[in-house]
Amino acid sequence: MERIAKGIYRIRIGKPEQLTPVYFKETSVRKAEIEQLPISKKAGIQQEDIHFTVGNQGVHINLPMQGTEDIYGFGLQLFSVNQAGLRRLIKVNSDPPCDTGENHAPVPFYISTSGYGLFVDTYRYAEFYMGTNTLRGSSSHMTRENKKHEEFSEEALYSLRRFKEEREVIIDVPAVQGVDVYLFEGNVREVVQRYNLFSGGGCVPPMWGLGIWYRTYGGSSQQDVLKMAEAFQYDQMPIEVLGLEPGWQSHTYSCSYKWSNLFPNPEIMLTELQKKGIKINLWEHAFVYPTAPFYNEIMPYCGDVEVWNGLVPDFALPEAREIFEDYHYREFVEKGIAGFKLDECDNSDYNQSNWSYRSSAQFPSGMDGEQMHSGIGVFYQGVINAVYKRAGKRTYSQIRSSGALASSYPFVLYSDLYDHKQFVKGMTTSGFSGLLWCPEVRDCADGKDLLRRIETVMFSAHALINSWRIPNPPWKQVDIQKNLAGEEMMDARYYTDVCRNFMNLRMQLLPYLYSAFLEYHLYGIPPVRSMILEFPDDEQVRRIEDQYYFGKSMVVCPLTREDGVEREVYLPEGSWFHFFTKERYEGGKTFRISADYNEIPIFVGDGAIIPLAQPVAAVRDDTVFDMDIHVFGRYAGTFRLYQDDAAELNESREWPFVEFSRERGENLKYETRGKTCGRYRISGVNYWQ
Repeated sequence: MERIAKGIYRIRIGKPEQLTPVYFKETSVRKAEIEQLPISKKAGIQQEDIHFTVGNQGVHINLPMQGTEDIYGFGLQLFSVNQAGLRRLIKVNSDPPCDTGENHAPVPFYISTSGYGLFVDTYRYAEFYMGTNTLRGSSSHMTRENKKHEEFSEEALYSLRRFKEEREVIIDVPAVQGVDVYLFEGNVREVVQRYNLFSGGGCVPPMWGLGIWYRTYGGSSQQDVLKMAEAFQYDQMPIEVLGLEPGWQSHTYSCSYKWSNLFPNPEIMLTELQKKGIKINLWEHAFVYPTAPFYNEIMPYCGDVEVWNGLVPDFALPEAREIFEDYHYREFVEKGIAGFKLDECDNSDYNQSNWSYRSSAQFPSGMDGEQMHSGIGVFYQGVINAVYKRAGKRTYSQIRSSGALASSYPFVLYSDLYDHKQFVKGMTTSGFSGLLWCPEVRDCADGKDLLRRIETVMFSAHALINSWRIPNPPWKQVDIQKNLAGEEMMDARYYTDVCRNFMNLRMQLLPYLYSAFLEYHLYGIPPVRSMILEFPDDEQVRRIEDQYYFGKSMVVCPLTREDGVEREVYLPEGSWFHFFTKERYEGGKTFRISADYNEIPIFVGDGAIIPLAQPVAAVRDDTVFDMDIHVFGRYAGTFRLYQDDAAELNESREWPFVEFSRERGENLKYETRGKTCGRYRISGVNYWQ
């Protein structure tokens, strides 16, 4: 093993390919921060436990796996959280047909409760068999016969047998003669932190990016967008960003990257919206249509395939990146565009409108189609992120595909293809692999479904309402045909009020959430994450798929329309408080919690310190938050409230903060570290015991 940093080792097998995620990684390993991390659990495997062969079909790796070992990771998994006993195919796919491991952002990285994580540095479609197979002869000592059958379900016969059989992890990396494998030591939380810091640390978005986003109707004109902005202000809906869908361009599928005749004076529109504190995000994808101004210039640096009559840029090449970056900087970012929605970079094996390209496609950089499918989402993020770095600004944008080592990019994964329960699973799985996920609000069965989805998205990394199919807000009408006809729901006022309340709550939590992103950047702790990162030794937590941490202290327990008005909530050992009612619960057990459709169960532990600001309509450069500090219980606790300008790039790595602390039973104290910008005013302190 070659030591990379404390608790991180590289094992080189054979002769690896040159073009891999580590080769293209744009950020440095955060070694100083990694050195500060503990290793509270030694790795359950050693170098001698890892066996491999290199042959005509690629690299084959196997290592031991305990029957009770639980596995997490592999990127954005929307069908399952615990990956033990499953086969994972690391292949980008927009429409995974079932629980195969394919998804928008698969990552060849997993975490084991046995005290280690493993990252395979490849863009190939690797397969991971997580205790589904053993090698020949492993069971030769078994002799028991005529056992009485008492297990009469598929789950009992198959899934649960992993606790009774010896298993192995088997990894197949096709079409290579070698690969680098990285081993991360520690418990689940420490492994995730090490992986994120190895990737360069978490992203730091502008604070405005954490506010409320609304994607407008696909057929909107410039006047429609301005009228919608006025309507939001009239209804006092705190919309921070408006996203324009494909109709803003003169040609889409593939893209011209030019304003259409629906937007004759975009500069005037941007100026008017800026006065209201609203920013604009533009939809696009990377496939370049012949009328794009840089089509001929970028053609030599594209693959030998087309998608929707458009070129596929080879973003592994500096020349292709520079052409794309220069145009976007000059035509959009310099004129005030705050970010982009990067669509259709996620492959589409099962979609009849195919935006895929064959795996054997060739790109000038030397990558083939298989490698490019795995890498293009991260490359695309790097291109757009570089545009904003050049402008000296931060962005917060959306991406349909991501992958390995992407935690430092300020992009959030999205899709509108999944049901609400799958959206919630994405909240727990994405954080294992340095990814951010948005459970966007789009199609809703009825008003109750709308409220449950609104509640979830307000407690996610990206508060997005996607209304590209409807001209009027969903709180006015969720039925698409009636919305198109201009009909309001009978209870539109009620739904408008409830949605506004949750949006204002999101705005109240912006300083709290922004501080969580700074912890992500500095220490690798995901802002939204599975409860197992906080309670790695709690066996009950290992099975939870529908509760997650939001920021440092809040445990969010969403309900879906199918749940009705109550659900079970598991609270680990210790004292807990309902965030809204302040009712106290003694943990270590499961509770049946009721919540009407205008409520969401959220719990905080004893010792939690949470800043709660007065809501603002939008975050401007001169916004000052008036806030109360809420202190729960009597135990000791701390909270760092980071306070910089929250918009410009910070290359100094100095992040001023106010540290609130409290010893057991005492009053709150606070101390300022560094030069803060006066963005926060503390009005008072509330104690809840």
